[in-house]
Amino acid sequence: MLRRKFLGVLFAYALLFPTLALAQSAQKSSTAPVRTEKVYTAPDDVIAKIKDEGMNRSQIMNTLSYLTDVIGPRLTNSPNMKRANEWTRDTMLKMGMQNAKLEPWGPFGRGWALKSFSAQVNEPTSYPVISFPKAWSPSTKGAVTADVVYLDINSDEDFAKYKGKLAGKIVFISKPRELKAEFEPNAERWSDEQLAKMASAPAAVQGRAPQANRPAEPTPEQQARIRQFQVAQKIGGFVLEEGAAVIVDNSRIGSGGTVFVSSASAVPAPVPAGETAPTGAAARGRSAAYNKENESRMLPQMTMATEDYNRIVRMIQQGAKPRMTVNIQAQYYDDDLMGYNTVAEIPGTDPKLKDEIVMLGGHLDSWHAGTGATDNAAGCAVAMEAVRILLASGLKPRRTIRVALWSGEEQGLNGSREYVSQKFGTMTGGGGFGQQAADAPKPTLETKPEYDKLSVYYNLDNGTGKIRGVYMQGNAAVRPYFEAWLRPFNDMGATTLTMQNTGGTDHLSFDRIGLPGFQFIQDEIEYDTRTHHSNQDNYDRIQAEDMKQAATIMAAFVYQSAMMDEMMPRKPVAQ
Repeated sequence: MLRRKFLGVLFAYALLFPTLALAQSAQKSSTAPVRTEKVYTAPDDVIAKIKDEGMNRSQIMNTLSYLTDVIGPRLTNSPNMKRANEWTRDTMLKMGMQNAKLEPWGPFGRGWALKSFSAQVNEPTSYPVISFPKAWSPSTKGAVTADVVYLDINSDEDFAKYKGKLAGKIVFISKPRELKAEFEPNAERWSDEQLAKMASAPAAVQGRAPQANRPAEPTPEQQARIRQFQVAQKIGGFVLEEGAAVIVDNSRIGSGGTVFVSSASAVPAPVPAGETAPTGAAARGRSAAYNKENESRMLPQMTMATEDYNRIVRMIQQGAKPRMTVNIQAQYYDDDLMGYNTVAEIPGTDPKLKDEIVMLGGHLDSWHAGTGATDNAAGCAVAMEAVRILLASGLKPRRTIRVALWSGEEQGLNGSREYVSQKFGTMTGGGGFGQQAADAPKPTLETKPEYDKLSVYYNLDNGTGKIRGVYMQGNAAVRPYFEAWLRPFNDMGATTLTMQNTGGTDHLSFDRIGLPGFQFIQDEIEYDTRTHHSNQDNYDRIQAEDMKQAATIMAAFVYQSAMMDEMMPRKPVAQ
């Protein structure tokens, strides 16, 4: 998933998802509260059958092993991503699903794969370092052996100290990071107290923000951070202009050799004289490493584990002159710039309802330092296992059940956003979600034919933890359904409903245009502390029993959504 604390909230909401201010005519599903006694629940023997198949004959760990151990990391548009698309399509066909196919979106950009890599310190002593190239990094020109320069820049005036001194050097561009003993466990589950607090929290405020709610002036501390950020933004262009050989940064979090690494960065293309700097997606494209035209504005770059990074910086501060050898050999793939989602269906059986759709899914793409196990082979395997459970149980849903395994999620929910635009509708105009100025024009929803056929979308993308409940995304009308459907799984720890929403996952692509889209609440386990976007995101960090529980609950939710007489209620329209 996208980094939740920054990309998942600031990026996804402020940039990607306009305020939900739809025309009343576009909202055709009932938003009135639903009486509990009218809620459809599957017969007890059906739920027992789903539980038995999901918990006692699970295939989920086999699916996870193939996706992670055999196929491996699945960077968007990489050869491994294409293998994963094809394997999941073929596997769901073998399960008995129909209409299994790869659906294109894009164009996205070039693929990339790491062919070989090594990095070690040669002087004043010799040892290997724990590090990893960034995605879409250019290759070095063979093995580069050079002095290390630590770029200690805190203001514009500091650049002059390094002018003419970086050519051919291996340049460290980020600060050392203090590490302290960790007295708290890396892994944790939601406590009863935390879940109760979540359940009692009000819905997040959505809609057009009044003038009085605009942020206050930054504090002096915030202003200092803004200035530091502005200085840091200039470092890439400076290092490129100076002709450095390799850029190295410090892992942003983690310890014990864990490296959190994502994408390389390109120096943004200059804005031609007389033109206005682009915004939104166009602005991101100016520095996206996967755009071929940006290759000339990138240097080879990698991220290093904090223990090794800090040691080398301390050497320099002690007056030593460390030298390193770095060899990055990578390959770009430009033959197909389109991204692909894997889609498959269990056709509905009710003549009146079979054209309506219940969807479930997760994102199939991953970052590249690990094998993308908790982010998000776990969610994809749960979705595939959920439909396998239904097929193996011989259940016949009234509505069509559609699995979608997205790509491009890590670069901005691209695959799901484009799919929703193609199938269901688009939002144009307006400001960011919950960020819109009071005098800004309202967004406009343009619907597609399937907009009125989608009942609900369920997403899983918070790691390997078991399901504890559902984020209701501010939709109070779904509470009676979810309460009833969670009840058979209360003894498995799934009890909590919260009106809060959560960011950084593909359900937002649906929610942003008024369609019911939900992410399940999951136990954190080691997600933020060890695995999310790191070299430790591997099969061994998966919790098998949690995955079985999640797939079983997903199967029950999807089946009951496909069996009820009415479609899932949608949120009231924000005016």
